[in-house]
Amino acid sequence: MQENISKWVDNIGPWLLNHGVKILFIAFLAYLLNVIIGRIIVRTVRIAVVRDENMSVESELKREDTLIHIFRGALRVILIVLALLMIMQEFGLKIGPILAGAGIVGVAVGFGGQYLIKDVITGLFMILENQYRIGDIVNIDGTSGVVQDITLRKTTLRDLDGTVHHINHGSIVLVSNLSKDFARVNIEIGIAYDTDLDHLIKVIDRTGTELAEDPVFKEFIISPPKFLRVEEFADSAIVVKILGDTKPLKQWEIAGELRKRLKIAFDREGIEIPFPQTVIHQAKIPSSQ
Repeated sequence: MQENISKWVDNIGPWLLNHGVKILFIAFLAYLLNVIIGRIIVRTVRIAVVRDENMSVESELKREDTLIHIFRGALRVILIVLALLMIMQEFGLKIGPILAGAGIVGVAVGFGGQYLIKDVITGLFMILENQYRIGDIVNIDGTSGVVQDITLRKTTLRDLDGTVHHINHGSIVLVSNLSKDFARVNIEIGIAYDTDLDHLIKVIDRTGTELAEDPVFKEFIISPPKFLRVEEFADSAIVVKILGDTKPLKQWEIAGELRKRLKIAFDREGIEIPFPQTVIHQAKIPSSQ
């Protein structure tokens, strides 16, 4: 037993000095290449991406960061695979049969792999067309959330409830980006039929202008919310539409503040916001003689 242990110790020393050093070198080289090429990717993307006239600086940075994240992720996978193959060879495993077997398996699962290819190609076009970026709020085929991660194969969303959704690119039919370039406050409010519309318009426009001039909200508003039109004659109210442009992701905050200020202004100006009411008529029961 002791002789076997001694032989094993005698053999492991030269192996570590030879193959062990090579394995460490391969791992270090892979790490070094990941750092160096990663920095090259960052600089290349920063230089290559040309900002559109309608694209803000923030939108440009989000697009660049998304491209960098995807390219560095792909680089990392390639380097890990190559390093593992070289390390396996140092352990005495023949990688030739492994690669040949992988080719046979690839042919066998070719029909299933077409879905993966579809995901990758769709993801590539999505990235090149700048449909959405990490950090955007999107609606993909009815599923809404913040884009947390994008790879060539799938997009990861997190909704308001904190639920994470993984969506394969090949299955995407419709993408609605709620935070690209600019956003819009779109509010409909019902007011009583006896309201003076000219007075109402002045109150709405004044409230929107005051909000746009407020130092707290000024930088987030592109155009002040204003009265647009009478949208509908409803059963118990005249419905009016209010529109205004904001910076991306700020439409909900601005809309909430505008509703609050409109309620205060309507109360002050005597403008009624009607609500459904039910009138109950009680039948009179004739008294018994």
